[in-house]
Amino acid sequence: MNVDELVRDSLREQAEEQTPAGPGLADRVLALRRRRRTRRIVSLAAATAAVVAVAVAAPMLDSGGTRDVRPADVPEPKRISAHPDQSPPRDMIAAGQTALAAYYGTTPLPKTKKTQVLTRTYWLLNPVTKKYVKTTKWSWVAVAPGLKTAAVLEQNLPVSRIGLLDMASGEVKRWIRVDHTVGGLAFSRDGRELVATTYSENPDLQPIPKKLAGGGFETEATTSHRTGFHVIDVASGKSEWSRISAGGGPGDLDTVNSRQDFAFSRDGRLIWAGTPMEPGYQYYDRRGDEVDPPADGKYRRWYVDAGFSPDGKLLAGDFAGEKYKTSSWILDPKTGEPVTESRGQQLLAWADDSSLVAWDIGKDGNEYHQRLVLVTLESDKEVPLSDFRSTKDNTLGRWEPVFADR
Repeated sequence: MNVDELVRDSLREQAEEQTPAGPGLADRVLALRRRRRTRRIVSLAAATAAVVAVAVAAPMLDSGGTRDVRPADVPEPKRISAHPDQSPPRDMIAAGQTALAAYYGTTPLPKTKKTQVLTRTYWLLNPVTKKYVKTTKWSWVAVAPGLKTAAVLEQNLPVSRIGLLDMASGEVKRWIRVDHTVGGLAFSRDGRELVATTYSENPDLQPIPKKLAGGGFETEATTSHRTGFHVIDVASGKSEWSRISAGGGPGDLDTVNSRQDFAFSRDGRLIWAGTPMEPGYQYYDRRGDEVDPPADGKYRRWYVDAGFSPDGKLLAGDFAGEKYKTSSWILDPKTGEPVTESRGQQLLAWADDSSLVAWDIGKDGNEYHQRLVLVTLESDKEVPLSDFRSTKDNTLGRWEPVFADR
């Protein structure tokens, strides 16, 4: 039996085993998406701003026991390492220039009677064995282009040092100390710099949701304790810190989430962060002065992970759902106007200038029952990269991906 037949048989069996979605599920999903834009959005969604796509040259990884899926409509440069029978994945998943560098699950651990800490458990890609290795050491992981180095933060945020981790050995090769405590990290596109978001308190500390008598939960609004950002030269460890008021302006503390991390703009000259309120972004120069967004920055949304295509000519947009039940807009970054509508419920990373890795659902129609797929612009076809993740909200089931260029 060849690879294509294995993939088809696997997906056919999965479709037959799934149960139908419950009533009103689509409405709950839409409501969830709307809540992303309110000041009460929880910090789990804010992690999307932490990883910025990068473009570097790297040798093509060999199969190493993976399934190289090469459908007829996907050209050779989009070589894939897919494992449609694995969720969470055990072996490397990659497509084109991007790879699943890590993934994590989140467990709420009680801190007091009224608060809890959203604690991450990571699985990091070993670039030599091409296997994912579990670790509970780190509260935050950002992977540099090339998949050799990760910047890590220890548990019990915020912390006063940043580790540079060798992805193959799992050992920290160097520590960078900072004079303002850090809670989030993101690499520049070339991997030479880090922007470290500073906090005075743990950004993952959340009120415990209250169970309502009629069913469901109510989550209290959170306060941001973000203080600013460090721009760090990775080679030397030297950094400059800029103070930023929590909400971007005096008396504006509740206009950002408790975790709202900074990242580099596409050209690396500016620092930016999303906001759950309009206009949806804040841009700063490296001294910490607020500035106007770049020409291609007005329509980028922090909760759409994929961001810009490698050549910068396209921008991944929000959910569309017009041409397909689950689809997303591809935008002109200069005008914000749709260029096309792509398959994919949520766009995560660009594989090349015309294809992306996305979450998407199966034939059962369950919006919470998602798998990683490769979608190609102007094509109706999807290539499955992982098995479906669980609909249950637990550390292992609802794993969240971290992508980096290989």
